[in-house]
Amino acid sequence: MFASNQELPVSGGADKRTYVREMFTAIAPTYDRLNRIISMRLDLRWRRKSVEQLDWERAPMGTYLDLCAGTLDFGAILGRQPGFRGRVIAADFVLPMLKLGRHKSDRVTPVTGDALQLPFPDAQFDGALVGWGVRNLADLDAGLREALRVLRPGARLVILEMSTPPNEPFRSLYLGYFEHVLPRIGRLVSKHTTAYDWLPESARVFPEPPALARRMEAAGFSGVRFTRFLGGVTAMHVGTKP
Repeated sequence: MFASNQELPVSGGADKRTYVREMFTAIAPTYDRLNRIISMRLDLRWRRKSVEQLDWERAPMGTYLDLCAGTLDFGAILGRQPGFRGRVIAADFVLPMLKLGRHKSDRVTPVTGDALQLPFPDAQFDGALVGWGVRNLADLDAGLREALRVLRPGARLVILEMSTPPNEPFRSLYLGYFEHVLPRIGRLVSKHTTAYDWLPESARVFPEPPALARRMEAAGFSGVRFTRFLGGVTAMHVGTKP
């Protein structure tokens, strides 16, 4: 595990994959609690808005993918939608996270799987959701292509991910909180020395919303659009498999 004074492997590759897996294994017991504290529970609101954009009503008995599922929040929100009678497959390569979320919905089935090599056939899913997960992939473009592969034509991918507010003075205020206050809260609650330094460091090198939209288009998605939430601290991207 990386000490707090070591450089974090935010750029990608095998070191990033190993670090992400070990980190999320370590913080799994406090993950949900910290999400609620850090986002002031807005993460659940943003997830619900993202589910609204999935267009699941087109196939209410379909099969959907919660990718980089963590503790299954996204899949559970979809599974509880009135009229939803389908199934959600929740894939993540951190088994302790999946185990902690198993109680959240009986429509969600957790599956251990790497987002870069999903254990599913082509065109299996009627839609996919990713909540704050693509930033942690060892290869973003490969992950987007893999998500495209397992979607059926006409299915949507909805991504929630960190971004940076574009306008001052909110941008500076937010960065002060994000880079200095948030890591201290994370260390206090999780007892992990680097996990919540990882959050601002990985967000710092991650593509901003217009660039992520272009990467989705390059991966093969069409009609890509994005919406910023709370002045730009988080962005929702939506793309469709042609």
